[in-house]
Amino acid sequence: MRLKAFLLPTALALALTGTPATALAAPTDARSTDAVDLDVLFVSAHPDDEAGSLATLGQWKQRYGTKAGVVTITRGEGGGNAVGLEEGPPLGIIREREERTAIGRAGVENLYNLDHVDFWYTASAPLSEQIWGHDETLAQIVRVIRQTRPEIVMTMNPSPTPGNHGNHQQAARFAAEAFHAAADPKAFPEQLSKEGLSPFRAAKFLRTGGTGSSSAGPQCASSFVPAVPTDQVFGVWEGTPAADGRTWAEIEVEARREYVTQGWANTAAAPTDPAKIRCDFYTLVDSRVPYDPADTSPEAILRGSALPPAAGGLPRGTELYLTADRFDLAPGQSVEVTAHVRAPRDRALTAPRVSLRLPQGWTATGSGALRGAVPAGKERTVTFTVTVPAGTETNVQHLLGASLTTGQGAGRTDRAVRVVADVRGTLEPLPEVGLFRSWAGDSGYPQLDTLIDPVLTIGSGKSRSVRIDLRNNGATAQHGTVTLGLPAGFTADAASKSYADLAPGATGAVTFTVTNSDATLPTANEGGDYGLTITTTSAAGSTVETGALEIVPTSEVPRAGQDHAVDGVAAPGEYPGEELDLSRIWEGQATTAQDASATGRIAWTDDALVVFVQVTDDVLGKKVVPQDCKRQRRTDSVEIIVDPKGNSSDTSTVFKAGIFPVTDDPANGDPPCWQRDADNRQGPGATTAPGMTVVSKVTAPYTGYTIEARIPFAVLPDAIDPARMGFNVLVYDSDTQDLSSQSRLGWSTFTGVRADPYRYGLVTLPGLTPAARQPSAPVFPDTAARSVHSPQTIAQSAVDGVAPAAVARLPERALRITGQRQVAGGVSVTVRADRAGTAYLHTFDGDRSLGERTVQLRAGQQVTVVVPVTGGTPTSVLAAFEAGDGALARQVPLT
Repeated sequence: MRLKAFLLPTALALALTGTPATALAAPTDARSTDAVDLDVLFVSAHPDDEAGSLATLGQWKQRYGTKAGVVTITRGEGGGNAVGLEEGPPLGIIREREERTAIGRAGVENLYNLDHVDFWYTASAPLSEQIWGHDETLAQIVRVIRQTRPEIVMTMNPSPTPGNHGNHQQAARFAAEAFHAAADPKAFPEQLSKEGLSPFRAAKFLRTGGTGSSSAGPQCASSFVPAVPTDQVFGVWEGTPAADGRTWAEIEVEARREYVTQGWANTAAAPTDPAKIRCDFYTLVDSRVPYDPADTSPEAILRGSALPPAAGGLPRGTELYLTADRFDLAPGQSVEVTAHVRAPRDRALTAPRVSLRLPQGWTATGSGALRGAVPAGKERTVTFTVTVPAGTETNVQHLLGASLTTGQGAGRTDRAVRVVADVRGTLEPLPEVGLFRSWAGDSGYPQLDTLIDPVLTIGSGKSRSVRIDLRNNGATAQHGTVTLGLPAGFTADAASKSYADLAPGATGAVTFTVTNSDATLPTANEGGDYGLTITTTSAAGSTVETGALEIVPTSEVPRAGQDHAVDGVAAPGEYPGEELDLSRIWEGQATTAQDASATGRIAWTDDALVVFVQVTDDVLGKKVVPQDCKRQRRTDSVEIIVDPKGNSSDTSTVFKAGIFPVTDDPANGDPPCWQRDADNRQGPGATTAPGMTVVSKVTAPYTGYTIEARIPFAVLPDAIDPARMGFNVLVYDSDTQDLSSQSRLGWSTFTGVRADPYRYGLVTLPGLTPAARQPSAPVFPDTAARSVHSPQTIAQSAVDGVAPAAVARLPERALRITGQRQVAGGVSVTVRADRAGTAYLHTFDGDRSLGERTVQLRAGQQVTVVVPVTGGTPTSVLAAFEAGDGALARQVPLT
């Protein structure tokens, strides 16, 4: 017997009770039409994204009885496998099992997979949205919210900060949009009219993490200092003891170790010294209910939403929030601020009055008295006109606060606005940063702009255009100047440039040509950011904004020597160009030259690029078998990257080859292997890069290896621009036999550089005249693991009522299951459908599928089939039925 049929054996493990979990009776064919009622819903992209919040979710479950669920857009089938050869959909089913086991340690019982494909590590949210589909994915998340009715929606960081996975960004953006859309009766109205759902107004929306600083230990929540003073950041200490005496930090580590295919089985133990145990931090992005910013207790996030407010607070279910007609306003301007007050569904609010709390010197007009009581379940508003004093400091965010007093209690809320200059000049955004800012503004979260530090890259010793974007936030036309303050080692074509006739509300720009005049400055992450200032003047005054430049390495690539040959040896004259330093570390443990270091050379021939890499290494990591020639980041390997035009915004238009110097194939001499990964066309090198040649030489005794590769121009996604080609070489060093790398080195190295083409090095190829050609369309993985093949998903759906993959739920009558009984070779079962569709039948032992059979059914058709049984004793039959755009899950015990 198990706790619930859809939970794995360790589901609630020792984390909550200290004893093995006991079970409920297997569900019958009849079940409630209501889905589970959750308190918290975590929206993520992959299995394991929620891992850093399990200490929080677990202690909330233990102390307050809160029910949490997780939405996972993909099953992570595009990731690596540290323990086997499964990939694609079979790996996705394994990763779902791992996730269910891990979250079960925190008492999380409900996992909703949306069946979208996990394609590769990308830093691009737009690419993720393109592949998943915006409306379909958003509708699924909205449906889960409307069905499970969580008071709190949590997610990850939605911004394109360096290294932030684009899938994570887009999942967070979907969560933000779903927070609003689930409450809007105009959003996905078919869910209301055809599926019988109702709009649902979640109380709070938070993202994981907090930008700022804090000390570890029990006071980590109260000691947090946000980098942006207007951020409301809550902390939950992981050192709280669970029922069995272990800390939640320790339980979270045990949960993380369940993600074995991710290589997390050896996750380091949690600290035992309370002073070293950290907090989980969460930043409040939106709230419909009042909250206390001074509350640093573990339940602070839950107050007024999943838990009642503190003594003297407003009744649970009361809404209080502010809206403003703009986020940016100039000194002397006014903003319309509206306080929204909604009474709980079960009681009215008497004698309601709203008062504002404003920064010093700010003023407001308008009455805070609401006429009469606010009826139960109804909303009333009151609007104020708030004016910013002339002379207020610009480029600063402020909180506008509101307090509501009623006959039933009192509460408060806040909203951020930003004071900006009449004319604001900002560094041009990277393309994906610009898209993020547009999304944040359009979605009602302009304050998220503070997550982004403006930055551009520049080639070492090179020049580039730097555009300063202007916006007139004032009420009159303006003219003035923009002055660029550059760090030492940089020059511009002019100290200042002027602009004229910028109308109110209009945008404009001035452009400088900036040169890295000191080519000896450190490049990549060795030099850090080189800060700059932007001073913009107008008739109303001046303001200063900041930005930064990052130097990427550059090189000139010559034609290869006349006697060039791909033989694993760089003979004199073969590579006339400079030697590249590939030893800059960008992730992992620091190294010595003997432990891990590398150099490289590059040249070109009439029809190919040729690359030579020499790696010094003291320990050879685990050799992969030839059929596991993928995911080169796990062990000793080299990754060669080419961005033909040097202008890609994501890796779908670049070439990436991962090369293992040896494989575990003694019968064939342990040859090297290579494959393409996370690029324009992925897969084995022989099929995705025909004509590419690789030669590897490994020293004996082992002190490292050399790799020489010939990459035909024809396999690149586009013709090379000889004046600007993006190029990088990354070197992965593993000193273990468990397929985990310790250090990552390279030529141009920044956090997340694998997925950020703008941070690749830049090369020129004088004398090369590339043949004209059309760009190659990217090829994306299109096969995802599906819920109909997951017995855990089907069993859960049969209990909680959310259809597999969170599609529209079919009525119970759509599929009838009768006569289930064991027979020779399996289980005989009779199924009848009232509409045409596909039934996916599983024999199930309460944990795993013992056999699967797919049956196509016509409307009104009844068939009897035998579902196979292999390697176990079945206790029930699971069925997932798909018809049209809907699905249904059933579980029936064996008779």
